[in-house]
Amino acid sequence: MKTIYQLTLLLFACLCTAQAQDSLLQKANAIPGKYLSQVKQKSDKMERQITQRSEKALSRFMKQEEKLKRRLGRIDSLKANNLFAHSIDSLGSLKSRMKGKLGKYSGALTQSGGPYLDSLSNSLSFLKDSKGLLEKSKGITDKLNGSLKSVDNLKDKLAQAEQIKAYIRERKQLLKEQLSQYTGFTKDLQKMNKEAYYYAQQLKEYKEVFKDRKKAEQKAMEVIKKIPAFNDFMQKHSQLASLFNIQGATASAPNLEGLQTRNQVEQLIQQRLGSGPNASAAVSQQMAEARSKFDELKSKFPDLDNAAEMPDFKPKEMKTKSFLQRLEFGSNIQFQRSNKFFPTTGDLAGQAAYKFHKNGSAGLGLSYKLGMGTGFDNIQFSGQGMGIRSFIDWKLKGTFFLNGGYEQNYQPDYAGVPEGVGQKWTQSGLIGISKKYKINSKLKGNMMVLFDFLYNQHVPRTDPVKVRLGYNF
Repeated sequence: MKTIYQLTLLLFACLCTAQAQDSLLQKANAIPGKYLSQVKQKSDKMERQITQRSEKALSRFMKQEEKLKRRLGRIDSLKANNLFAHSIDSLGSLKSRMKGKLGKYSGALTQSGGPYLDSLSNSLSFLKDSKGLLEKSKGITDKLNGSLKSVDNLKDKLAQAEQIKAYIRERKQLLKEQLSQYTGFTKDLQKMNKEAYYYAQQLKEYKEVFKDRKKAEQKAMEVIKKIPAFNDFMQKHSQLASLFNIQGATASAPNLEGLQTRNQVEQLIQQRLGSGPNASAAVSQQMAEARSKFDELKSKFPDLDNAAEMPDFKPKEMKTKSFLQRLEFGSNIQFQRSNKFFPTTGDLAGQAAYKFHKNGSAGLGLSYKLGMGTGFDNIQFSGQGMGIRSFIDWKLKGTFFLNGGYEQNYQPDYAGVPEGVGQKWTQSGLIGISKKYKINSKLKGNMMVLFDFLYNQHVPRTDPVKVRLGYNF
């Protein structure tokens, strides 16, 4: 009886596992088409952006180096030829390779894309290698192969971009050293430094936008990550596994050969500085000073990947943002109590702002004035006019902003006021403080308290203080 009971439990467990696996397979079959299309579109778009930006950066560097070569040639022609001839050819070669004229880049590809691209690439490879996870149709197979090709091409472009970054970084450092003995080259070298800095920041911006997952992609990854075989696949083929030499090792005992242990690091420190409490205190003090200095630099330049990319000028944070990335859309609502002329109203507004500085934005908006009656015993909805708004926001400190604006509000009817006495259009000059807070990764809330310093010109008189609640996205 005991054996039969155990067999029954085993069969039941197997049945539940099979049903769960079938459920996952059904979900996987339901979403891959759209998922694969999104991956291909994102990869192709980012590849085009990287190619165009890299070609532009390389063209500018070639022009700048040719200009420097001509100027240095008037002073020392031999040095000018030795310093620039090979470099200009190298820049041209990098540009041709970026266009695809000289074949694919054969260097390491996976390290340049980061964890997100690594996970994306491995999910596609897993779907291709696994049987039964995709619909058996030529269309899906072609989409999968197309997505894999797009991701591989993107890896290639990212690897080439990293090579360009490294070359430019080393090149500008060499030119700075070689031309420091001459006068008149400082401005040109600063231009090259700016171009190198903004090129690196633009690549970083592309990567951040690329990591923004759409709904179908999120759903697909959620399903795939629930499949045990995918986790095993990632342990063998992911970038992290390659970095730590985990391929072929079990998950419980990864191969960490070649990595220094904590004891080895401590022994190395003791060999350099000696042992004892004084040595430990000295090490702690130096570590604290280094950490403090690093945190200071990181706060000033949070987007830098390499100390050699430190700019010698004040960067413009918004320079690498596209026009659409600088736009911020939002809405807000404002209530006004009833009086003998107006019912209780609610101003419903939509707006669009352009971020011209990391701390400031300016924009335009439209509002609709909705009448809601005179009280809970007299609720009646009506149209009470409209408004045109302009505004500017400037960050004061933390999440507090100075807000100012100019508005024109149209209100056609005034109950109890003789015809011709009331104003059809009233102007408002507003200034006040706004508080912004984060709701989620894409939505921000805000609360504004504004004072209308033109309120005493309104006929009939309106409230001078405006309180608005809204959100931006």
